[in-house]
Parts: sequence; structure tokens; C-alpha cells
Amino acid sequence: MNLDDFSDLIERPDGGVRRDAEEHRERLAVPVGALGRLDELGEWLSAAQQSVPVKAIERPRVVLFAGDHGVAELDVSGRAAGTAHELVRAALDGASPVAVLARRFSVPVRIVDAGLDCDPDLLPEAVVRHRVRRGSGRIDVEDALTAEEAEEAVRLGMRIADEEADSGTDLVVLGDLSVGGTTAASTLIAALCGTDASVVTGRGGAGIDDLAWMRKCAAIRDALRRARPVLGDQLELLATVGGADLAAMTGFLLQSAVRRMPVVLDGVVSAACALVAQRAAFRAPDWWLAGQVSGEPAQAKALDRMALTPLLDHGVTVGEGSGALLALPLVQAAAALAAELPERAQEPAEEETGEPSDDAEPAGSTA
Repeated sequence: MNLDDFSDLIERPDGGVRRDAEEHRERLAVPVGALGRLDELGEWLSAAQQSVPVKAIERPRVVLFAGDHGVAELDVSGRAAGTAHELVRAALDGASPVAVLARRFSVPVRIVDAGLDCDPDLLPEAVVRHRVRRGSGRIDVEDALTAEEAEEAVRLGMRIADEEADSGTDLVVLGDLSVGGTTAASTLIAALCGTDASVVTGRGGAGIDDLAWMRKCAAIRDALRRARPVLGDQLELLATVGGADLAAMTGFLLQSAVRRMPVVLDGVVSAACALVAQRAAFRAPDWWLAGQVSGEPAQAKALDRMALTPLLDHGVTVGEGSGALLALPLVQAAAALAAELPERAQEPAEEETGEPSDDAEPAGSTA
């Protein structure tokens, strides 16, 4: 598998349709610019859907890829190593932020176990049946995946994207349920952006103290040394310092762009996967929205590199797709406004030249 092949498969959203959407917007009764960024969102959706006016977002879905990362053994996370299955269970039980929000917004949630480090019997078969391997390797000293596992994980993500597109999903909110995932994600972003470990090291979704931050920074620094020699091959990079969940999310993002299915990114993990996908196919980011600012410095680096401006900045750091899901009503509002606002009344037609004709009598003249 060569991820660069996606470059020939992915097209940009239809530019002609976007121009038609802009012209349609100019005819609406509400002045251009009065709706702020909602105008831009509506036009982007029109181009993605190839429809003017834009169609309502009626079948959104939250897709969460789950995995454990061996680097969490170094106490670089606010959660114990190998406990990502607890995040999955909370989401399944409706007890996590993303589950509460999804219930409130009536959005279904799909969880895909790409690399959890737990007994499969702890979770439903529908979740664990996709697992590529049990946990990912400790990226500071060993590869996260074998080459074969990396390809299998990417193909898993592609398959999930196809299933969602085929089922009629019209927009995906993408997130992760991982322990140690932000360390792997920050390593990928530092490698692709050419920055040092200290520039990208954040506190993670669960928050860590200063000592844990220093351990995390050292782990990213060591992983970076292993990542730099394989920067020319995105699949090998994911195998070296990524993980099963990150590789699957990368495949999902690429295939979603092929299938013209818009995706809202959540935090640093989805941003890292998007950055890897961009290296493979430069047009792919045109199909994604950045849902929110997560507070992770690596996310800011990645979004800046991809020229994606987050929709929200509410200080939500919990991850798990929650921040991106909060942006969904904004996207739905943009679609509704673009589709349902009336056009302004037409002005009466004027003479072609706008000048009085030669035989017209001057105002006030008498016979």
C-alpha cells in the first residue's frame, strides 16, 4: 500500500457549485456578512454536497477510534496505561461527555476498537471485532506497529469510511478514545512540522503535572529520533510512532475525502492523523472542518499547517470527540440558514440606459 495513491483519488469540493452558492447567498434578504462565518460554512457544505441550495445535515454520526499506547507505561498520561477500555465502557453506558452530548443532539455514536489492550470479552463484539492488535508498541524504544499491522489498520479505517458513506451518513464527527494517544499524536506532528518536542508537548485530555509533562516531553523527544528517518513514507511513519487507532483514523480521513463525506476533527489526535493524510493527499483537508481548539500546542501547529481554523474555542479539553460534537449544531445552523432564508424582493426594472428618452417631456412642462 502507498498512501500517496490517494492524491489521484481525491478531488476538491466543486468550485463551480461554491460560486453558485456564493451568488445565491448574495440574493438573500439578510445582508452578506451579517451571519459571519456561517456564510462560509454554508457555501463549503454546498460545494461538498454539489447542491445549491445546501441540503440539511440530517444523518450525522460520531465515529470514535479506540486504542491503548505502550508509551503510557512511562506515566505520561493522566490515566493509567491500558485503561482506554474504561473510556469505551463509559461512552457505551452513556456516562461520558460525548455520550451525553450525542444523546442530547440525537446523534448515533460508533466506537471502533483498533488497538485496545484489554480482554475482548469486556466489550461488545460490535466494538472489538475490528481490533488490529492488543495495544500499540512503546514508541520511544520500539515501533508502534509492524508494517503489516499498519496497513491493516489503514484499511480498517477505509472500510469504516465506506460503510458510513454507504449507509447515508452525511457528516462525521471524528474523535478518539485512547490512553497515551496524545503522546503519539504530538510526535507525529513534531516530525511533520520539523519542531522540537518541547514545542508540541501538552497536558493531555486528563491533565498531567509538571513531572509527568517532563516525562512526556522526553518520550516525544526519543520517539522523534526514531520518526525522522522514515518521514518520506507516511505508512512507515504510522508504524514507527503512530498506533493502530491513529493509522485507522488516517485511513478513515483519506477514504472519507474520496467518498466526499465531510468530517469534523476534534483534538490533537485527529489533527495528527489529518496532517499525515495531508502529506499523502494535499487536497484532502478541503473535506474537513476543525471543530474546536483543544488547548494542545501540537493541535495548533497541525491546524496552522493545514490552514484549518477551529469553529469553537470553549476551553473543552476532555477529548473523545466532545469538542467537535459541540460544533455540529453550528454546522447544521449554517446549512439551515443557507437553505431556508428567503431571497430579497427584486427591484423594479429600470430603463436600459437609466436616462430619459429624447422625446420625453421635461418635468413640470405644459402643453
